[in-house]
Amino acid sequence: MRVPATARPGKASLKKALTPTERDPRWSRILARDPTADGQFYYSVATTGVYCRPSCPSRRANPKNVRFHDGIAECEADGFRPCRRCRPDRPSQAVRNAMKITRACRLIEQAEEPPPLVELAKAVGLSPHYFHRVFKAVTGITPKDYAAASRAAKVRDELTRSRTVTEAVYAAGFNSNGRFYATSNHRLGMTPSDYRDGGAGAAIRFALGECSLGSILVACSDNGVCAISMGDDPELLLRELQDRFPKAYMIGTDAEFESLVAQVIGWVEAPRVGLDLPLDIRGTAFQQRVWRALRDIPVGATATYGDIARKIGAPAATRAVAGACAANLLALAIPCHRVVRRDGATSGYRWGIERKRALLDRETKG
Repeated sequence: MRVPATARPGKASLKKALTPTERDPRWSRILARDPTADGQFYYSVATTGVYCRPSCPSRRANPKNVRFHDGIAECEADGFRPCRRCRPDRPSQAVRNAMKITRACRLIEQAEEPPPLVELAKAVGLSPHYFHRVFKAVTGITPKDYAAASRAAKVRDELTRSRTVTEAVYAAGFNSNGRFYATSNHRLGMTPSDYRDGGAGAAIRFALGECSLGSILVACSDNGVCAISMGDDPELLLRELQDRFPKAYMIGTDAEFESLVAQVIGWVEAPRVGLDLPLDIRGTAFQQRVWRALRDIPVGATATYGDIARKIGAPAATRAVAGACAANLLALAIPCHRVVRRDGATSGYRWGIERKRALLDRETKG
């Protein structure tokens, strides 16, 4: 007897119906044993009576027996006990590593001379190779680069207090002037003497203009463009520039410089034209790595903070990446506006969230 077409089971009806747990996006993170989800939520298994962190290596539970929880207190209030494998009631491995690296950073900062890698690793209870790998994953830079940045920070601090540059260099832990002067311009953006004098003697050209996003300021040192700022009050933009270098020699607009400002304004109005300027980029080693990665994001595209962290080889440094974006002084030239949250939503922007949305909208529509 021929079965009527209406009585035949369709392909969709043959598929296994998903449980509410399987439809929850958190379930896919449990299947992937995603360590980045640890601390965001927990799950319990009714048949075993335990609760786990998302990255738990235990055998996969039947989704019918799984419940999600916002925190440990909720799990234990419902009568579940912590899993003995993933120990959700204790700090995760990532947190324990971060605590050890934080301790290592304090040791580096307090030492007169950069401590050897072997000594740092021993002090925090890790092997040298693993310590080096974890340090870079947490901070985004190597222990050697962190030590160099720490010493440069000490010099900047000492230059504002010491009577002479030499006194500041030795107070910061350098054994000779030569070792510091070899990298001083890279670390300070100018000579140590000029930095100590608040930029005295340094010439910074600037110009103010107006574009569809409000006022815009472009400033340039001898090394390249050192600031691009946007805002509603041009006077405030200029005061902010003067506050950075209170003793620098500020030079107003001239015809040549106005053409550069026009180039920046033209980019704001038509982003796909491109913006290729010589830049005077000043920041820590980690910040500069982040900023280089930002400049690789194509016009019309976006990346998450996590994407950038992975690109620079520091997947655990998402918050540090966000901090580097916030520290960027070169709007547009270093396109931190192209970095969005994991869910695709726009987040904070130094020059205003509405400007960020406008820039992304223009780049997307071309």
